[in-house]
Amino acid sequence: MVGILLITHNGLGDSLLDCVRHVTGSVPLHLGSLSVLADDDPQQKEEEGGALIKLLDTGDGVLLLTDIFGATPSNIAQRLCRPGHVEGVAGVNLPMLLRMVCGSQMPLSDMAQRAIQGGQDCIVALNTEAQSCADCG
Repeated sequence: MVGILLITHNGLGDSLLDCVRHVTGSVPLHLGSLSVLADDDPQQKEEEGGALIKLLDTGDGVLLLTDIFGATPSNIAQRLCRPGHVEGVAGVNLPMLLRMVCGSQMPLSDMAQRAIQGGQDCIVALNTEAQSCADCG
């Protein structure tokens, strides 16, 4: 099972974990969060992220999901990436995360693309007939 680590500004990752708990009933053990605050030392956060990756990795790798590309959390995530073992995607949103939680049995090599697709598919105008994105489809 692929581990999933959210690396986000402030408590965004923890809030997304709360949303996963609300939708699915629990937060899976292979899911974690690292919050980066304005005053945090990026090197220290990178070390914390490395420790969380080791904790979440059961041998199938870890997918890092971060909020804004180019900001401190995504810069930390980029430094933690190891092709084929630790992959990353910026722009995390709840539909993307739910797809990852429900698809963590797939290979890491497929998860990044599924994350991007899940996030994009669920950005819709509310006045259109769109399928629900609150499931693991």
